[in-house]
Amino acid sequence: MSDQPFALLLAGPTASGKSALALALAERLGGTVINADSMQVYGGLRAITARPDAAEEARAPHRLYGVHDAGTAASVAWWRGQALAEMAAARLPILCGGTGLYFNALTEGLSEIPPVPPEAREEARGLLAALGPAALHARLAEADPDTAARLRPSDSQRLARAWEVWRGTGRGMAAWQAVPGTGPAQRDGVAWRFAAIRLDPPRDALRAAIGQRWQGMLAAGAVEEVAALVARGLDPTLPAMRAHGVPEIAAALRGEISMEEAGRRACLATGQYTKRQATWFRHRPLAGATDTHTIHARVAGQEQFSESEWAEIIAFIDRRR
Repeated sequence: MSDQPFALLLAGPTASGKSALALALAERLGGTVINADSMQVYGGLRAITARPDAAEEARAPHRLYGVHDAGTAASVAWWRGQALAEMAAARLPILCGGTGLYFNALTEGLSEIPPVPPEAREEARGLLAALGPAALHARLAEADPDTAARLRPSDSQRLARAWEVWRGTGRGMAAWQAVPGTGPAQRDGVAWRFAAIRLDPPRDALRAAIGQRWQGMLAAGAVEEVAALVARGLDPTLPAMRAHGVPEIAAALRGEISMEEAGRRACLATGQYTKRQATWFRHRPLAGATDTHTIHARVAGQEQFSESEWAEIIAFIDRRR
């Protein structure tokens, strides 16, 4: 046993079964599941983001699920601060999600970017809405080519963030990120130790799971959730309004497409996103983790692990904490 505090990272693409595995581990090991998914932090999106339901949350402690209002964007820095507080209070923190930037914020740290004036943020959102992400990317490439080179032209949220940082601070995000920042996560001045379990199921199994997940979301009230969001008149560029399934169901509610077509589009978009997630975790390993145990064979949670598989998972964790 080390004097350093220990936390487990549980990462993988959407619909790979992370939540089910995290819950099972929390029950077996007395852990606390801490959300590391950038969409599941928002309130009012339990069904559409396939968050753990009330019965699952009652079986083991769950933190940072549905805690941020959908009407404002939750920053990585905000999440990091909340996660560190929850980790300090947990016997075994199990950080569960598919957002690589969240994990990196803990294991590598964040750049100390100054607060951005509201007018810069409003300008960025306005340009994104008026021009679209590709045109905003082109403008960013002229103003801040180093940052633009790191971003996909379709990544609207990060493009808007990059524009507001450049306009609001006079320096681009790439320049800020080159300056030493917070450093890896610590508790009482002692660095956290991390080990990771990564889910990487076969593509065909993941595609099937995405389809099943969509049907489960509908049955759990996803349409009603999206209707409530739409009724608030929220900015469509907000992260919560771009969660997979929200734009598609909103279009169906407006009568622009059928609900069947909404499902087809949402599952397609989710599948494309999972490819990017899998690529991230394969080619950019979870930096800061002492070791990573990868599960390839299945979508976790769809069937029970055998006792030998459980023994291997538990032994991996025990050897590293």
